[in-house]
Parts: sequence; C-alpha cells; structure tokens
Amino acid sequence: MFTIRVYANGVFTVSEVQAEGQKTIIGWREWVSLPDLVIPYIKAKVDTGAKTSALHAFYVEHFERDGVPWVKFGVHPMQSSAGQVVHCEAPVKDIRRVTDSGGHAEMRPVIETTMVIQDEMRVIELTLTDRETMLFRMLLGRSALKRRFVVDSGKSFLLGGNKSLPVLE
Repeated sequence: MFTIRVYANGVFTVSEVQAEGQKTIIGWREWVSLPDLVIPYIKAKVDTGAKTSALHAFYVEHFERDGVPWVKFGVHPMQSSAGQVVHCEAPVKDIRRVTDSGGHAEMRPVIETTMVIQDEMRVIELTLTDRETMLFRMLLGRSALKRRFVVDSGKSFLLGGNKSLPVLE
C-alpha cells in the first residue's frame, strides 16, 4: 500500500504505508505541530541523547492560576527568525534540573502538551529554555518517541516537507 503527498511547491513523494503496530521511521529533522500551544508547525531536531523534549522560549514568566503554578512564555517557531511570535500559557508539571550537551545544568519548567507528528497525536513533556543561539527551536527527546518511532540518523524529513517548508495538506 502506498501514500502520495503533494506539497505547496509542487514536489511530491510516494511512500509505503507501514502495517499497524510497526514503528514509523523518522529522520533526524522533522516538522511537528503543537496544537495546544497554537503552533501549527515547528522544525524539530530529533535528539535520542535527550530524555525530555525541549522548546525554545525567549521569555518565561511564572504565575499562579487558582493556586496552581503556570508559565507564560514566548516562542519564535521559525528557525533563525524572530519575526513570528507565539505567546503561550500552560500549567507547570514540574521544575527539573536539566544538563545540556555542553555539561551546563539549568532548572527548567516542564509542561505537558499535545504534539502531532505525521498523523499521530501524543501528549509529551517539554522543558522550556532559551534556545535562541541554537540552530533548532525544538528538540524531540526519547520519551516523545518511545514505542512508536525509529530514527534514521542519515535522513531528514521522512514524514514530509523539507528544510524550508512543512507538509501543507
């Protein structure tokens, strides 16, 4: 069985549909959506070395709503651009000490949100941190991928789209 995807730029791909229960192969870069945060698409670097996913937040403000800790934060979803801004709010699930690949530790708020990758919707944990100087605005960690995805580290955008454009269906 095959599926055909056509993109806004006229490029199309044909890919084999995997049997139910099989793991989907993804590349080291993929486009995802975060609908609860009103982010229709964001390019994510798949990072199997990271347990938890991380989202670029150029500001984070902590506050309480009905006695529950929340955060308000701003996201620049497009890589290398501060032009598009999405302001978000979410309840804080946890505050965790996270050590980055350079060995620097930081306390980060953790939120839960829905992620859509291909046609699959999953609730994932995201830590919020300033990734302004990093190439990717989102890292997709192991816990968001478990039991459903396998990474082909030599390929990118296996689920569609390209370096500049997500899949527009």
